[in-house]
Amino acid sequence: MASNCLTETPKGIILRLKIQPRAAKNEISGLQDDALKVRLTAPPVDGAANTACCAFFAQLLNLPKGSISIASGEKSRHKNLLIQTTDTNAVRKLLAPWLEPGKP
Repeated sequence: MASNCLTETPKGIILRLKIQPRAAKNEISGLQDDALKVRLTAPPVDGAANTACCAFFAQLLNLPKGSISIASGEKSRHKNLLIQTTDTNAVRKLLAPWLEPGKP
């Protein structure tokens, strides 16, 4: 059964995340409840983890940095990321390895 961490909206895709700051490397570590668990090397200080999160997903999804923003949860480990794109299928394909429970 596919995850509910992705929601399509008129503005783009909302991606629910659970962030672990100060990790050894930037990576998606799997699915936790209804969110992708993301490890980031940046500390949760002065928005550094938020900036790193947006940059990480922009690179992963091959999108401009300006098309990724924090929709909610700027001061929380639980965040909603807004991915502004018209190609939602491409985003789903790139995130597919992490959208099924128990993977990768």
